[in-house]
Amino acid sequence: MIRLLLVDDQELVRAGLRLIFSAEEHLQIVGEASNGRAGVEAAQTLRPDVVLMDVRMPVLDGIEATRELVGGAADESGPRVLALTTFEDDEALWGILEAGAAGFVLKDAPANDLVSAVGITARGGVWLDPRVADRVMGTLRRRPGATDPARSVEPLSDRELEVLRLVASGANNAEIADILFLAERTVKGHISAIFLKLGVRDRAAAIIHAYDAGIVAPRS
Repeated sequence: MIRLLLVDDQELVRAGLRLIFSAEEHLQIVGEASNGRAGVEAAQTLRPDVVLMDVRMPVLDGIEATRELVGGAADESGPRVLALTTFEDDEALWGILEAGAAGFVLKDAPANDLVSAVGITARGGVWLDPRVADRVMGTLRRRPGATDPARSVEPLSDRELEVLRLVASGANNAEIADILFLAERTVKGHISAIFLKLGVRDRAAAIIHAYDAGIVAPRS
């Protein structure tokens, strides 16, 4: 059972999400919050597996709330944060990824995509909505100190590239280990090396670099 916390300042949005997720037997909505501060407090009390977090909210926005919950390290223990956003929020999306979110999904995504996004996030994977992934790449390229994405992946070994492609597919460490016939600790070592070589802190940012370099394609 996946324990899910909904954090959005619009009651209508939460009601729609509630309707979608309550129909799924493997999902349990453990709570709701209408701003980032209340969301952080609810997450600390209710201990959900996934927090579906709106980006733009009063009191405390989704970026700062995510930073408080995961501290910029999406692979650490604690809830996984999936950003909930609109099509126009490119800068905020990169901000919430930097804060440690495990990905983002658009508010108008089909119900099946929302359910899949939560499931993949709960298993330790990453979900990046393909409709805005390329625009987030553009934001990445414009940031100070940005490097050529093709050059940024050159230091990766063939095995690390293989692992990165599986990470981009949504696989978690255990699934990658099974696919590649490796020990899970070996997979963790490869992922740590990928983060170091790409200069990123988490899976979502690594996947954005992989998309930008053209070694994997966003899911369609």
